[in-house]
Amino acid sequence: MAISLADIKKLRDMTSAGMMDCKNALTEAEGDFKRAVEILREKGKSTLSKRGDNETTQGAVLARVAGGKAVLVCLGCETDFVAATPDFKTLAGAIADKAIEVFPADVEALKQEKLADGYTVEEDITNQAGKTGEKHVLAFYGALEAPFVSEYVHFNGKLGAIVAFNKEVPAAIARGIAMQVASMNPVAVDGASVPAEVLESERTVAIQKTRDEQVQKAVDAALKKAGINPAHVDSEEHIESNTAKGWLTPAQAAEAREIIAKVGAEKAASLPEKMIEGIVAGRLQKFLKENTLMEQEYQMSENKESVKDALAAVDKEAKVLCFKRFSLSD
Repeated sequence: MAISLADIKKLRDMTSAGMMDCKNALTEAEGDFKRAVEILREKGKSTLSKRGDNETTQGAVLARVAGGKAVLVCLGCETDFVAATPDFKTLAGAIADKAIEVFPADVEALKQEKLADGYTVEEDITNQAGKTGEKHVLAFYGALEAPFVSEYVHFNGKLGAIVAFNKEVPAAIARGIAMQVASMNPVAVDGASVPAEVLESERTVAIQKTRDEQVQKAVDAALKKAGINPAHVDSEEHIESNTAKGWLTPAQAAEAREIIAKVGAEKAASLPEKMIEGIVAGRLQKFLKENTLMEQEYQMSENKESVKDALAAVDKEAKVLCFKRFSLSD
């Protein structure tokens, strides 16, 4: 049957699908609009299925604030070309607007909310995937509610953060701290709020690094005493290549291997635990200073003060309660 241009435009208005896709769907459905919509949706599901393993490293990160509520949303896709299209931007904006309006509990609840076109968020994402031929995902949804909230989205639209405060603070410091979260990616607000598993992981890494360094120092000292450059024997590959080049004699290569094995084992067995613990404690403090929001150097300050001190300078009673951050490039 013949499909009129008016019918094609009507289906396009209903689904935002491409003109040719609408024509093909109406032709297959023999003019039945309900069936045509289902055909387009099935095409979107097929696209998502076929491209299920593809990475969605492009898209749009959006934030919305209303009163004491803030949301951060990311609609992801595969290419920056699709992310720049008006339809993609419109859908991302509609999802963010719906999120701040209804403030759903989690990303799955947000997917089931209906947008102005009558379709759910999940259905519209599927429809958009069918239209573009790319995988689309609701990559992130985060929400905060507090006496005062702030938001920041980087100009490229791929990175954003929302921050909750215990009370209202000046706009400049509120936005600055949201920018700090986005750019410096802290693991927690302060040392007390760092997850136990993160601290334990850092402690394990610090212990091993400290032990390895102390052993290496002893080995290097022994090698130098024997007249061997430690840089020439820092791996078996280097020992072999430097021997071939004539930078080491076969005898020196053998001696180096013996020193590395013997001195390394002896030093590893006799490391003073109190010294190790002291070095590890210092490393953990350095980690907390560099990776917790309140202790980080405030990027908006010329005085290299901490975020904690910068906030206290404008309001001693103000505190950051929590934050959420998302980046498409992480």
